[in-house]
Amino acid sequence: MDRESGEVRATKEAMTWGSLLASARLGASAPQTTPAMGRSEFQRDFDRIVFSSAFRRLQDKTQVFPLAESDYVRTRLTHSLEASSVGRSLGTLVGAGLRERYREIDDLGVSPSDIGAIVAAACLAHDIGNPPFGHSGEDAIRLFFATHISGHDLLAPLSEAQRADFLQFEGNAQGFRILTRLQSPDNRGGLQLTLATLGAFTKYPRAARHGTMEKAISLRKHGFMEAEEGYFAEIAHGLGLGRRAQGIWVRHPLAYLVEAADDICYHVVDVEDAYRLGILRYEDVEGVLAGIIDDASLAHRLGAMRDDKGRIEYLRARSINALVEQAAHRFLAIEGELRAGGHDVALLSEVSAAMGMQALRALGEQRIYMAPPVVEIEAAGFEVLAGLLAVFGGAIEAQARDQLNARDRMRLKLIPPQFLGPNGGVHPDPYQRLLRLTDFVSGMTDTYAVSLYKKVTGISLPGG
Repeated sequence: MDRESGEVRATKEAMTWGSLLASARLGASAPQTTPAMGRSEFQRDFDRIVFSSAFRRLQDKTQVFPLAESDYVRTRLTHSLEASSVGRSLGTLVGAGLRERYREIDDLGVSPSDIGAIVAAACLAHDIGNPPFGHSGEDAIRLFFATHISGHDLLAPLSEAQRADFLQFEGNAQGFRILTRLQSPDNRGGLQLTLATLGAFTKYPRAARHGTMEKAISLRKHGFMEAEEGYFAEIAHGLGLGRRAQGIWVRHPLAYLVEAADDICYHVVDVEDAYRLGILRYEDVEGVLAGIIDDASLAHRLGAMRDDKGRIEYLRARSINALVEQAAHRFLAIEGELRAGGHDVALLSEVSAAMGMQALRALGEQRIYMAPPVVEIEAAGFEVLAGLLAVFGGAIEAQARDQLNARDRMRLKLIPPQFLGPNGGVHPDPYQRLLRLTDFVSGMTDTYAVSLYKKVTGISLPGG
């Protein structure tokens, strides 16, 4: 890595699929020996994520349309399920191609469906670390630490590298923390997922302390906190990931498929939701999705349908199918370069429907993400999250300094014990205190965050 230009340098040796598909589990002392009821190790990963409390909370977390009154539009939960379905298709298609090329995959006993299961599990968890109010929630947390006087006070005792975790707060890194530490906290390695699934999940294999890197798609954000860097180093070693520099690794190739599945669902489905909410007209949606499908008989097929709702659903399904096939084909064309740490760009930027995807993004930015219902609630989210961080951060620090008053004592009682410290007190390490504070606030659902904010600020009272 050239620190001045941000240029990505390829590793000396390509990573091998024999290592990249490792089924060993993070934190597990020994390999699985008991039967798994016919499930592969990677299918077990999927099930562990589904049954986690953090995954269930996604049912009340914003996708695009916050706190939507319509029961049709997607939440983070439904988006994650859809991305997982697309990821399974992508992984299985790619797996079939890889097995034809490399005997080592057959020797491992890994089937195309196993590779599909790895990508599906990683996609299922890809948004598990998102705070309330979607990506604006991430911005709200960053802004609190960057500009709020309480945020400055909380960061003051920390090292520069530790401060970066909060000044650049990232849902992807919080998701890695949830999977490896916060869920099943009595286990070393948390949910103890396989190394392959955790590698595919980590789209941004670097620490926050390296600042902004724009050249490579895999380095634009960070994927783990300082507190979990040791865990990622362990995962990287087990998978044989190349290292670019201290705290910066080469992305697992299957993470490109996770990224593609997310982007496919995000952009295609957003226009469908916007149509159902009346933000976009049928003509707006048909034009961009038809450009992705590129089928001369499409107009005839649409004309035979009875209503625009059915036409939109058909266009959505056909466009997703086209993008899956193109992304899988592109991955197989460059997978050798990806294993060597090169060609670090998004798959969908190089498929034949790339121009159609650009049109989708432009439509979203111009007509969907700036729609008044979206902007109004996201703006309120900045106040809610800043207020909660200030209120509970102040109470935690007051106890740490032995300066508790009656108000702060009552506020501390609202924080679940797992977000405090040993024996119900606060953690002696200021970095750990701040991690637990952001664990608490970022883990809230939209509804709970708004409700708790109203109560602790006196806007509403219980039973009122």
